[in-house]
Amino acid sequence: MESLGNVIMYVIIALTIIVFSVLAVTTKKILRSATYLLFVLLATAGIYFQMDYEFLGATQIAVYAGGIVVLFVFAIMLTHKPGEDAEPLTSHKRMLGLVACGAGVALCGAALFTFAKFCSKTLSETGDFTIDKLGEALLSTDKFGYLLPFEAVSVLLLACIIGGVVIARKR
Repeated sequence: MESLGNVIMYVIIALTIIVFSVLAVTTKKILRSATYLLFVLLATAGIYFQMDYEFLGATQIAVYAGGIVVLFVFAIMLTHKPGEDAEPLTSHKRMLGLVACGAGVALCGAALFTFAKFCSKTLSETGDFTIDKLGEALLSTDKFGYLLPFEAVSVLLLACIIGGVVIARKR
């Protein structure tokens, strides 16, 4: 049985994530958007701490809230007055965005419900599921391991950083 304090704290953190996520994608000021993203990442670390995953929460703060947001702000400051030349969205683009958003929500919902059925079968077969097993599954080189995509994303981020610096130097 969970205590009322844990439930209240979870609701506060979840509302914080929802509010700042919406603010991050709806604000017209890009530095404010990066700041709102920082608050979302910190609140996500709060969820990890509430679940007693201290290492994962500390990693969330150090890597994402510390490193990635600083990287975003650095990239924003390298560009010359970002967002001033952007044209306002037309109603056609706005409607297309709403349709894409609805499709994304439907896809995430379908994945969530089918994953829950898959997890219940898998967890009952294997027994206890710990963060150690999750880490080994994510960073393994086995058939269903995610080490290669993880490294591919890091190379992609490095290429984006180098591209941003090259673009900034030309100006």
